[in-house]
Amino acid sequence: MIQLEYFTPADFKQLIGWIQDPELLQNWSGSLFSFPLTEDKLAWYLEGTNNPPESDALVYKAIESRSGETVGHISLGGISQKNNSARISRVLVGNTTVRGRGVCQGMIKAVLKIGFEDLGLHRIDLGVYDSNTAAIACYEKCGMKKDGIMRDVLKHGDSYWSLIEMSMLEHEWYELHGKKAAVL
Repeated sequence: MIQLEYFTPADFKQLIGWIQDPELLQNWSGSLFSFPLTEDKLAWYLEGTNNPPESDALVYKAIESRSGETVGHISLGGISQKNNSARISRVLVGNTTVRGRGVCQGMIKAVLKIGFEDLGLHRIDLGVYDSNTAAIACYEKCGMKKDGIMRDVLKHGDSYWSLIEMSMLEHEWYELHGKKAAVL
């Protein structure tokens, strides 16, 4: 089982250690960061986060509950009280020894639970590059639906990457978990 705890400066070195090449950094962050990832860049990334309800972004480390080991990173950003929506981003199963063991699904389900049940959101979306088939399969297993594709949105070397947009609505979350949505 995966638990999410706020990402702090104490976690910077571990995340930097996980992201050792430009392609992984770009897959993880799009164009937000340039390689190499540094503590200064991560300090900027955390500014103004993790202070609900004032923050529009919550940044987490993912912890495997049995071992207590930090195994990943995920954020819920673009939180809009007006539109009751947010965007999942910067999803990374950093510990390569636990990939393929449901860690990503645990992270996505945990952040969806926070968004729908704790924050009362109506819609949560994400974008994933079309070449990241493992992530796409994970998100679909969690109940995310494909909304569409944005073609050739990011240039990486001599090629372009397209972005698949996916989302889940609150009624889909509650139906998937056999619960009724809270009445607002």
